[in-house]
Amino acid sequence: MGLIFNTLLLILCLIPSSLCQVKEFISIDCGGTGNYTDQHTRLEWISDTGIMSQGKPLQVDNPNGDLQPQYITRRDFPVDDKKYCYTLSTEERRRYLVRATFLYGTSANEDTYPKFLLYLDATRWATVTVQDASRVYVKEMIIRAPSDSIDVCLCCATTGSPFISTLELRRLNLSMYATDFEDGFYLKVAARVNFGAASKEAVRYPDDPYDRIWNSDLEKRPNYLVGVAPGTERINTTKNINVNTREYPPVKVMQTAVVGTKGDLSYRLNLEDFPANARAFAYFAEIESLGANETRKFKMAEPYMPDYSNAVVNIAENANGSYTLYEPSYMNVTLDFVLTFSFRKTMDSNRGPLLNAIEISKYVQIGSKADEQDVNVLNALRTMSAESVQTSEGDPCVPAPWEWVTCSSNIPPRITKIMLSGKNMQGEIPSGLENMDALTELWLDGNSLTGSIPDMSRLVNIKIVHLENNKLSGPLPSYFGRLPSLQELYVQNNSLSGKIPPALLAGNVTFNYKGNPGLSQKGKHKAHYTMILGISIGILAIIAFLLLGSLLLLRYLRKKSYQRNESLRISNKPSSSYSIARGGHLMDEGVAIFIPLYEIEEATDSFSKKIGKGSFGPVYYGRMKDGKEVAVKTMADSTSHGTKQFVTEVALLSRIHHRNLVPLIGYCEEANQRMLVYEYMHNGTLRDHIHDSGKHKHLDWLARLHIAEDAAKGLEYLHTGCNPSIIHRDVKTSNILLDVHMRAKVSDFGLSRQAEEDLTHISSVARGTVGYLDPEYYANQQLTEKSDVYSFGVVLLELISGRKPVSTENYGPEWNIVHWARSLIRKGDVISIIDPTLTESVKIESVWRVAEVAIQCVEKHGYSRPRMQEIITAIQDAIKIEEGNEKLSPGSSKAPSARRTLLTSFLDIESPDLSNGCLHPSAR
Repeated sequence: MGLIFNTLLLILCLIPSSLCQVKEFISIDCGGTGNYTDQHTRLEWISDTGIMSQGKPLQVDNPNGDLQPQYITRRDFPVDDKKYCYTLSTEERRRYLVRATFLYGTSANEDTYPKFLLYLDATRWATVTVQDASRVYVKEMIIRAPSDSIDVCLCCATTGSPFISTLELRRLNLSMYATDFEDGFYLKVAARVNFGAASKEAVRYPDDPYDRIWNSDLEKRPNYLVGVAPGTERINTTKNINVNTREYPPVKVMQTAVVGTKGDLSYRLNLEDFPANARAFAYFAEIESLGANETRKFKMAEPYMPDYSNAVVNIAENANGSYTLYEPSYMNVTLDFVLTFSFRKTMDSNRGPLLNAIEISKYVQIGSKADEQDVNVLNALRTMSAESVQTSEGDPCVPAPWEWVTCSSNIPPRITKIMLSGKNMQGEIPSGLENMDALTELWLDGNSLTGSIPDMSRLVNIKIVHLENNKLSGPLPSYFGRLPSLQELYVQNNSLSGKIPPALLAGNVTFNYKGNPGLSQKGKHKAHYTMILGISIGILAIIAFLLLGSLLLLRYLRKKSYQRNESLRISNKPSSSYSIARGGHLMDEGVAIFIPLYEIEEATDSFSKKIGKGSFGPVYYGRMKDGKEVAVKTMADSTSHGTKQFVTEVALLSRIHHRNLVPLIGYCEEANQRMLVYEYMHNGTLRDHIHDSGKHKHLDWLARLHIAEDAAKGLEYLHTGCNPSIIHRDVKTSNILLDVHMRAKVSDFGLSRQAEEDLTHISSVARGTVGYLDPEYYANQQLTEKSDVYSFGVVLLELISGRKPVSTENYGPEWNIVHWARSLIRKGDVISIIDPTLTESVKIESVWRVAEVAIQCVEKHGYSRPRMQEIITAIQDAIKIEEGNEKLSPGSSKAPSARRTLLTSFLDIESPDLSNGCLHPSAR
């Protein structure tokens, strides 16, 4: 009778909550033909027919038998550069469980399984990789909603085509899954296991009012809950369990458990996308009636974490009674790809350890969405067109930009180009356009836009404006004549009136205003006269300057006569049109100090001590008169390409200053000789220390981490601290030099390229070094900052392994370090790639952190690689682990503080308005 009463009481308690939850559930059958009620769960499902207009529904054939109604169809999307997004309504700052599922089934027309990316807003959620056509792949994310809606997007297929079966949104209780890091991180569910389950069927709604999926420990799949300890037995109860704590696990899950009757309880499983920082829960309830002299005490033996492993678990005591939930929360722990966990009874316990359920979620950093003010303008423009621009979905920039916009690589991304020519747009140009200060090109021509031209005076980066062939009226704003970057302005065939700003008639801007009868050209002749007068004065000033320069040069030559007794070991071919004096224009850019040839000869003792060979030619040691030690690079290549390298390196190094870049002291272009004078780096190259350690100081793991951090900071400065950004193009260990204090500095800018401000890539003949060269850059000749990231990933793998990037002897058929390391790391085996010269005291978790980011760096596609700032953060995390001074994060009220807090937020660096040049490091 008591059991019946308890069951009825439980049902009465759950019904109101469940009914309330169901009303707030969103369940979308992707590719479904209509709405229906699932007879098993009693949940209402809706078709995505009225939600998603892209892609096509496809019937699914599952060889394993009958399908649940939501898996009878799926929706497939095209293989292209677009993203395809579902928008779900949310309540801002409320926590939700977002779930996407994927059942591929079989199809006679497809011979490869799909692999593609899944995003939540701008946050990379998962890589969906189908390996078993009959398996339902489930991806879950626990979020605190950042706004009143979220976008779930599919894109970037590498094989097959993107597809989705279901999309679900479940609102959670206010207390559930709160973390100290939710402002910057989501929780990606990696495992949720029901131990002692009665069958292979997962537990979900209505048994779980929040419709979490609790997988059975009886489910069989590779690397899932293997290594079970002998003596493990399954137990269950029909008694009610009090689960009213923070996370509310379902009673049905807590009514079953496994017990280690021989004193041990252990399992092993693989965690997708690990090693990583995680939030972990263990759910315990004493569901056996213990005798008066019986106790159940145990400790966590694996993974060993001092703060937790030393704590004794006594479930009944911790939970203040039997049949009551005890849920210790591990707020922030570092877990491996292959997780082995075990519990062991204490010496004074006569009952073995017990476990009801576990839940493990990975911290995923929230990605930066496009600038909000930019997005507001784009949304306004979308509503003005009846064309396909209205179908643009998700974030304008991430993970793939809309067809009609171009984005920067900043954080947050900014809109640099709008292309809406001939899109049948009607209405007035949005006034918010003035806030898009990163915009460089605006194409709104060939539409039916009306009203006046809005204020764009703050668009200091705008270069090209197309407003022709519209119905615009009012004056032509005078600010167009003051925009510092404006190069082209087209306003022909409108109804503009008033006076043309004189600055637009001066010839500095390509300007077309025909077809505007109301525009007055007054002041045109005056402007031309002013321009001619200015040119004349400028010519006279140049002539005077040349005369003065000639006199000074003649005086200098007479005063400094000297003889050359030895010919230099470099080419004597005459300077090309790329020389500094003629074609390079470096004098006009305020380059480094010119050093006369005779001073360099004295400093190098007539080039007597050769210390290496750079991209130009031989490198010689020298000591200047003031005692400064220098390295002199001489240019042996006098061809056009070699001269370009010389001009490039002088121009770049003269305007960049950072402690992790080798500083240029001066240059010499005299008597057909070209030389660069650098600060001397006493400890040579990183390559020498890794691959020729017999002649150089051995580098321990911590030293390698600091060197990697220094080099990464130098590259990050080139990518984000300069305008336009600089792409090194030849990152390798021989171009990372070490000073007397073993601080690393990046060198050799001979191949560097400047990125255009309005482009995400540069077309360029692929140049670099075999083994470090980005395969994507080599294949399509499109150079981006991510090409440097790939090369730096190879450097990180060298630091970990001590191996050269290319070697058939070391790697066999794998041929290079990337393929070799990737195959081992993805198996969870990082130990096999660690340099044997590193001491056994190196912390494996520190190596894992670097190995993980290194493999991300060498991803096949540039969009999958991290930014340099993310790499720096990962290296700094590894340093903290290795030094053993990690900060501790607060734990739950029932558990000690977490072992590690490695989740440092990325630096929010505001990019100042740089018209030309690089940001000084002190301003960063």
